[in-house]
Amino acid sequence: MAWLYAEYIADELLRSGRLIPVGTLEFRAGRDTLALTIYLSDAAGELSGIRVVSQLDEWLSLTAYGHPWRDWVHTRFLQLGEELRERGREDDPDLELARAAWNWLDRTELFATDLDPAHPLPADPTTPVPLDENARVWTPAWQLGLPLGHLAMHLF
Repeated sequence: MAWLYAEYIADELLRSGRLIPVGTLEFRAGRDTLALTIYLSDAAGELSGIRVVSQLDEWLSLTAYGHPWRDWVHTRFLQLGEELRERGREDDPDLELARAAWNWLDRTELFATDLDPAHPLPADPTTPVPLDENARVWTPAWQLGLPLGHLAMHLF
């Protein structure tokens, strides 16, 4: 039930931000990335409606540009798997759903705007680096989902 609740929260955050049409692969990437962040950050297993607003700051920091999100996901999966084994259990339906979402995010590539172009930085660091929205690259779904989820939380 925890995974479904995390997915619901992520879906609501993305829908309220109106960043991308619902039903697109990009929306799914944002929802699944955000749901994984929510689910995996719930160390106490007490995801509840009241705590959602209080956890936004943590989720924002986990999805921030430059945070090693992919490594964090792998570490959390290992920790949760170890906790299951310590309790004498082999599987957890929520964890299996989260792993399935991660497999899709990691193995699926979407043709999207290059959000991290490799061009020289301007001499003046206060000058914004222009983003060519026509430059498109194949990007792992989670790399597109991270900024979508992060921005959706800011808009919430």
